[in-house]
Amino acid sequence: MDQRTLGSTGIECSRIGWGAFKIGRDQSTKFPEDYSIPSEDDSVRIIHEMIDLGINLIDTAPSYGLSEARLGKALEGRRDDVVLSTKIGEQFENGLSHYDFTSTAAVKSLQESLRRLKTDHVDMLWIHSNGNDQAILDDEAYLETLESFKDAGMTRAIGFSGKSLEGNRSAMSWADAIMIEYHLQDTSQESLILEAADRGIGVLIKKALQSGHLPGDEALRFVFHESPAANAVTSVIIGSLQRERMKSNLTLLEQH
Repeated sequence: MDQRTLGSTGIECSRIGWGAFKIGRDQSTKFPEDYSIPSEDDSVRIIHEMIDLGINLIDTAPSYGLSEARLGKALEGRRDDVVLSTKIGEQFENGLSHYDFTSTAAVKSLQESLRRLKTDHVDMLWIHSNGNDQAILDDEAYLETLESFKDAGMTRAIGFSGKSLEGNRSAMSWADAIMIEYHLQDTSQESLILEAADRGIGVLIKKALQSGHLPGDEALRFVFHESPAANAVTSVIIGSLQRERMKSNLTLLEQH
């Protein structure tokens, strides 16, 4: 699969990334249809299938339930095959999200993620915003903690997965990359995507299918080819568990 460099980091990412939410969590989701979490063995098989399709970018988070632990099991012996992305700021317990944007929580969260993922570093580490973007970004000590993870080699790149145009723009003062919701029904941050690319900042697209509420082929054709920002996007994160569905997505990507 074609790859693009994540901003100025030198990290090469497949243009389709895989979101590992559904292998770990099925509570309090925004998807239109219910689903069951795959077994551990099936999760390992699915992860290997995605890598074998040429997808090297895998995105997870502590709030994705069992996801990190299952990735840790599946990636034993294959860690070098993937660009691994996780987050700090949000935990999910007893059916509810809990947010903590303190430096102490960030250190604990990353340490636990590395333990579950069975690795000494991730390739991307994101702040997982709860929507109060600017309040998070105004905490200089918190941002310094994020920078310290990078200095210590615990992550190769740092970024912001925000909610607002203003928050994402503010994050570009320090972030290697930003993760933006962008799809047919919400192009409000299109100019920001173009600006980020011009500034050498990587752009990952989340919810390109609006959490499954948009027709897949139409939505992906837009973000891959028809959008004015298509060439500015590093990678689009898609969370399907079906190998054939992801293979079809790759075919859409390759159509010009």
